[in-house]
Amino acid sequence: MSTEKLLRMVNISKRFGKVQALNGVDFDVNYNEIVGLLGDNGAGKSTLVKIFTGVFPPDTGDIYFEGKKISLKSPQDARRLGIEAVYQEATLVNTMSIARNFFLGREPTKWGFLLDKRRMNRESIEVLSQIGVKITSPRREVSLLSGGERQSICIGRALYFQAKLVAFDEPTAALSVKETEYVLEYIRSLKAKGISVVVITHNIYHVYDLADRFVILDRGKKIGEFVKAEVTPQDIIEVIRTGTASVLEKRGRDGSP
Repeated sequence: MSTEKLLRMVNISKRFGKVQALNGVDFDVNYNEIVGLLGDNGAGKSTLVKIFTGVFPPDTGDIYFEGKKISLKSPQDARRLGIEAVYQEATLVNTMSIARNFFLGREPTKWGFLLDKRRMNRESIEVLSQIGVKITSPRREVSLLSGGERQSICIGRALYFQAKLVAFDEPTAALSVKETEYVLEYIRSLKAKGISVVVITHNIYHVYDLADRFVILDRGKKIGEFVKAEVTPQDIIEVIRTGTASVLEKRGRDGSP
């Protein structure tokens, strides 16, 4: 198994009742790379992400991470390997504080049984400040935060726990223009720190600015894979619209626009 790939998924299939969500999909992520995972509604994008983040097991296929075959039984298994997910609705508990959400499920303790709240408060604010997020108090309830601030907690958490791969599912949905700029910059900062990223989004222009490579799914199958230099945003939109990459292949053969 080549160690050049951080993540490699081979012949992944997944069915939910009568719906074939994924059908023989191969997908990989290199070290220190941002991949745009694209496709129309129902293409299988979120299902693929949920398989390599431990939410769903595949029906068929193999998953390799850092060159080793893995079997993920839960998101906790994925996190232990260094795989984190940030979903459109940030997985935070509204009634808890920023610090409690930052360490949710991985809280530091004193004497083995008491929450080390002082450490949680201090370290959550320190990490968030490192990515440019100014929070007045780590005790502030998450329900009072904006969408961008909520996303930043998930991103800071991935940095703190030394993630190697972070998947974002529609990270800019329902955000203001200013919040969107912040979140896109946070994602760039992950790559700058050597963390690989997978981004699902319907905004082709956002992901085009971010990504090194694009993988396009349609009705559970991979229909295209391109490095940025090979395609324009309009090309990607056309592949998604038509459900085939043949128009780009034809253009490459005959030189037509």
